[in-house]
Formats: sequence, structure tokens, C-alpha cells
Amino acid sequence: MKLSGKLDYLEMPATGGTLDRLKAFYSAAFAWSFTDYGPTYSAFAEGLDGGFQADAEEAPAKPLPVLYSRDLEASLDAVESAGGTIVKPIFSFPGGRRFHFVDPAGNEMAVWAE
Repeated sequence: MKLSGKLDYLEMPATGGTLDRLKAFYSAAFAWSFTDYGPTYSAFAEGLDGGFQADAEEAPAKPLPVLYSRDLEASLDAVESAGGTIVKPIFSFPGGRRFHFVDPAGNEMAVWAE
């Protein structure tokens, strides 16, 4: 049952002819699957939680999707192998470790592990 006011969806850009590249990237790096709705939209269903960062030194300039990994080093290797660019190598933070990458469309994302 969907509840009013609850985060339910994350939509990210895939402009400039990057839709097929993004689908291939996320399929290779994280085994995502997609449902196409015409030639310019592809949906995924991979889970969603969230939080807000009020520290100006730590806050991202725009929303930062964060994925979970059971093996952070393997995920970093998969991101690089799939064509992602690591922009922050693995680092520790309260609650775990993570890294940030940029996908083929220029979206910055992070991957974390406990």
C-alpha cells in the first residue's frame, strides 16, 4: 500500500543519447533490470530510502542517490569496469564506508557498505 507523502520514486536524467549507455552501465555494474516505456523512458525498481545533510561542508550540490553494497571493493571494480568514473575513492563515514562515481550521463551517485 502506498502512503501519501512518502518518497516513492527517483527520476534521473539520461539526455544526450545516454539512455542505452545508462541501462548497459547499471545492468553491468549492479545487475539492474529495466522496463522501457517508449524510446525515451526506461523505469527501474531497485529500492529507496533517504536522508538530509545539513552540514554545508558535506552536503551535495544536488540530490545524491546512494546504493548499498555487500562488497564495496567489488562494487567499485564493477563501476569502473562498466565505464563509470570514480570521483571520491572509498572513505569511512559514521555508519560505514562509501565511494562516489559519475555514470555515463554525468549523474553523481554513491555506493555504501557497513
